[in-house]
Amino acid sequence: MEIFKYMETYDYEQLVFCQDKTSGLKAIIAIHDTTLGPALGGTRMWTYASEEAAIEDALRLAKGMTYKNAAAGLNLGGGKTVIIGDPRKDKNEAMFRAFGRYIQGLNGRYITAEDVGTTVADMDLIHQETNFVTGISPEFGSSGNPSPVTAFGVYKGIKAAAKEAFGSDSLEGKTIAVQGVGNVAYTLCEHLHREGASLIVTDINKESVNRAVEAFNAKAVDPDDIYEVECDIYAPCALGATINDETIPLLKAKVVAGAANNQLKESRHGDVLREKGIVYAPDFVINAGGVMNIADELNGYNKERALKKVETIYDNLMKVFDIAKRDNIGTHVAAERMAEERIQTIKQSRSQFLLNGQHILRNKQ
Repeated sequence: MEIFKYMETYDYEQLVFCQDKTSGLKAIIAIHDTTLGPALGGTRMWTYASEEAAIEDALRLAKGMTYKNAAAGLNLGGGKTVIIGDPRKDKNEAMFRAFGRYIQGLNGRYITAEDVGTTVADMDLIHQETNFVTGISPEFGSSGNPSPVTAFGVYKGIKAAAKEAFGSDSLEGKTIAVQGVGNVAYTLCEHLHREGASLIVTDINKESVNRAVEAFNAKAVDPDDIYEVECDIYAPCALGATINDETIPLLKAKVVAGAANNQLKESRHGDVLREKGIVYAPDFVINAGGVMNIADELNGYNKERALKKVETIYDNLMKVFDIAKRDNIGTHVAAERMAEERIQTIKQSRSQFLLNGQHILRNKQ
């Protein structure tokens, strides 16, 4: 892998390799862009097939966080960490404390949080060595479980998508097919049910399905059948890549809006949705409630303030829909363009400021 060529092509700032022989730590911190502020992104622990695969994942995820944070209107850049190892058996206190010292050494350029394979307890260990970590235990001033806030943001995003598709953001009487009813999706279903939506649910976990059926009078279907049910809105809230060549022809929904990451198997599938007249709420915009919530911790967590920020997901999606219509592009491209425009505006403003400062200095001399 030609690392510097890859970094130059996609304009990455920094790649940090962290090793601690005693604890077995092997971590990679990728910092994509800090134009808007310090890079914020979680720490993922995974059994990667190779070191190259770990590097590629860190780089890909870091860039994704740049777009998510920029589109969310946060004054934060994008970064990500991957730790190579089995989260079920390779964790130890020394590992996370050693990693915390590496984060501290970056002096605020990167702020971490939990991700796949890591927990609040792991973040607490990191916190013993650095303050540049969020998603820690509430007794340390954190917000605790982010799932309810993420769900609230997705709910607001679904309302925005409904407004775009149907002319009204009311969900009363709408039929919504929810794929996956884990922690985030279950809370999302509470919001949807409370507004009067009819729910169709599925999950590989039968207990989760039964819980939703009992609580929300939802209709249960098999996982393979969720794509072709008669509904107004399809809400993918489980695995990624569920919008693909096989599923798109089956969809009867007019809206695709849910909590899952990487919903499009390929970028072109966003164009296919557009061609079919289906409104797509880009995942990194609609599911940004979690990162908005933990970002508030950096200012001393205030729940009311955090929720007000999460409510802006509605407005952010309306901007995406406007850009898509303005530029005659898919919403997935429009979301990236919105993030890029914000970053470029700040870059240009900063460059002009520096040029003006140099001009003034030369005149004084």
